[in-house]
Amino acid sequence: MIKSFIHHIQEKGLLNFDKKYLLACSGGLDSMCLAHLLLESKISFEIAHVNYQLRGAESKGDYEFVEAFCESNSIAFNSLETDTHSYVERNKVSVQEAARDIRYDFFEKICREKNLEGVLTAHHQDDQIETVFINLLRGTGIEGLAGMSEKRGDVIRPLLNFSRSELVKFATELGIFWREDSSNQKTDYLRNKLRHDVLPALFSSREDARQNLLNSLQRIKDTGRAFSSLYQEWKRKFTSKEGDLWVLNAKGLKNHSGAQSLLFYWVRDFGFNSDQANDMHTALILAEPGKLFNSSSHLANVDRNQILIAEKGGEQKKAFIQESDIQIETAAGTFSILKVEPGDFLDKNPENAMLDLSQLEFPLTLRAIETGDRFVPLGMKNEKKISDFLIDLKVPLIKKARVNVLLSGNRIAWVLGYRIADWAKVNSGTKEIIYFKKESK
Repeated sequence: MIKSFIHHIQEKGLLNFDKKYLLACSGGLDSMCLAHLLLESKISFEIAHVNYQLRGAESKGDYEFVEAFCESNSIAFNSLETDTHSYVERNKVSVQEAARDIRYDFFEKICREKNLEGVLTAHHQDDQIETVFINLLRGTGIEGLAGMSEKRGDVIRPLLNFSRSELVKFATELGIFWREDSSNQKTDYLRNKLRHDVLPALFSSREDARQNLLNSLQRIKDTGRAFSSLYQEWKRKFTSKEGDLWVLNAKGLKNHSGAQSLLFYWVRDFGFNSDQANDMHTALILAEPGKLFNSSSHLANVDRNQILIAEKGGEQKKAFIQESDIQIETAAGTFSILKVEPGDFLDKNPENAMLDLSQLEFPLTLRAIETGDRFVPLGMKNEKKISDFLIDLKVPLIKKARVNVLLSGNRIAWVLGYRIADWAKVNSGTKEIIYFKKESK
């Protein structure tokens, strides 16, 4: 197995013989086999061990076993003893999530302090198969079916090509000792139930079941790479960022192969799940504009020919503008405040505003729109509800909620991004203009 291991890490470019690594070692079969393989292959490494204090004397025994192994082989030993249950209570996560967070934070700290090349974990082929089935049961995208990567960031898994039975044989032949984790025999965890009950039954169904499954997983991984490339091209073509909104053009979904998967891959980055993605797609295809969807961090709005997503929060807090101010920070961006004399130039961009200074009453007030707000749009003589004005412009619901107004006294002088008020416009009698000009990022 040593020759196979060396060939594998060289062929895949997983490990560099001139670098030093950090091996995550629990003392179990997998990590002890990897430790011996590294020693035999002359790969330089240190060991990191975490005592989660979850199994009492057994956890302490694991710690002492790994420490003794390091001493006998002159390997630097990095250890952490932590109160996992307290972490679970503080962060409201499962024991498994807590243990993962704790160990990877610890590994990252050691690698950073000692300038190590990366973290080696002893996940093997059987772990890979179990992970894929867990992802299937949880509801996964195509990358979940591809399982774990041999190298991702600073984490390297050089044993994914080897089965547990190969590791057992290797350990037996070399007389390698290891510690058995008694919790691995319990079937109250999903992974253990798969390991002890489900997968053995599946593999016994036919002689080539395991190899056929591995072959299928490899093809799925290749398919995932192809899909990822196609998705990036689709995303570049049909999505954009407009101010503080992310926008998806409906052309990217209507009559497009795999539309629901493409949509899910886009919206999941904003915290939306696959069911919500399917509902968004249905609303768009059935022309049901105005539907809103919530994730923990974002709001999505299905409009006539697009889906818009905005980050929650970011509403305009009430702010006051003095006549002497030269800049104002708003939820819509930063504006320079300039004083200019009337001339030939008149900025008609709705993102900016040029107002007759003499008509304004300071301090001006900047705030979000409120129910009942009215103003006299430029070019009109009568007041109009801002809500009706925005409906006439077919402004999507998600944008309406983010509209801000500038008030002079109790009168609205400007609906930011859309229209100034007619009474505040620059005219032939204007002697000085106050110019709100949005700064580019």
